[in-house]
Amino acid sequence: MSSYIQINRRDNLKTRAQIIQTIRKFFITRNFLEVDTPIRIPAPAPEAHIDAIASEECFLQTSPELYMKRLLATGYTLIFQICKCFRKAERGRRHLPELTMLEWYTAGYTYVDLMQQTAELIGLIAGQLNVGDTITYQGVQINLETPWSRLTVSEAFAKYASVSMEIALEKGSFDEVMVEEIEPRLGLENPVFIYDYPASQAALAILKPGDKSVAERFELYIGGLELCNGFTELTDPDEQHKRFEQERNFRKSTGKRVYPLPQKFLNALTDMPDAAGNALGIDRLVMLFTDTATIDEVVAFTPEEL
Repeated sequence: MSSYIQINRRDNLKTRAQIIQTIRKFFITRNFLEVDTPIRIPAPAPEAHIDAIASEECFLQTSPELYMKRLLATGYTLIFQICKCFRKAERGRRHLPELTMLEWYTAGYTYVDLMQQTAELIGLIAGQLNVGDTITYQGVQINLETPWSRLTVSEAFAKYASVSMEIALEKGSFDEVMVEEIEPRLGLENPVFIYDYPASQAALAILKPGDKSVAERFELYIGGLELCNGFTELTDPDEQHKRFEQERNFRKSTGKRVYPLPQKFLNALTDMPDAAGNALGIDRLVMLFTDTATIDEVVAFTPEEL
């Protein structure tokens, strides 16, 4: 490791610690309970494009989602967690196979409420870091003053992509177009929430009343960085079982490992209150506030250094 990287990383790790301490302050002062659920689990959510890492007869969690929702179902209404998550073969400039996730759930909220809550969290972090209302990320000045922009996925395709959302879905190129054509152009002037994802792209979110073609899901982009994924939670066990089977069938058809059904989670959905939840990547949030181009510069060790 070069001396430059060592010095730069040292400063970034100090900022990382400040950010994590501020996150805890944000939730604790709002009466959230910090929880700690198992990392090693018998069945991850069977999502089509996220691969879990096996650990003997179990799996390392790709997200704490299933077990945090089971806590909601037993009566906890305000919970958050900062934890390690693991995703097989995810490695790149903005990806690690072992990442740090902030996940939280608010009973009685919808994805609209959650967007506001997310902006408040990041605003508090900016204040604690004394960066003011404007930050610079990779040469681009970004105004953090609220309200932040909101754009439906369909509108984002119409504005930035070479094809419509409908055509991208039909051709199976939705993710490719999002990553290559749309994401780099999002949040370059101020943060932007992209919301109302196609129903096929939100396996655990409720469908929007009045328009079942889209789900109540959003992502936040700042400086071209995707920072979080939130939605109004699906609480119908039969519908969730149906969607999980669709994801498992897709995995089977593409030669991927088919995970067991998380049956205890499905059983718990009967008692889960209406809620909204968000998963925010802490590593990328630190990248944003330290103006770093690669995720390697904001973690203590990369996989290659172990």
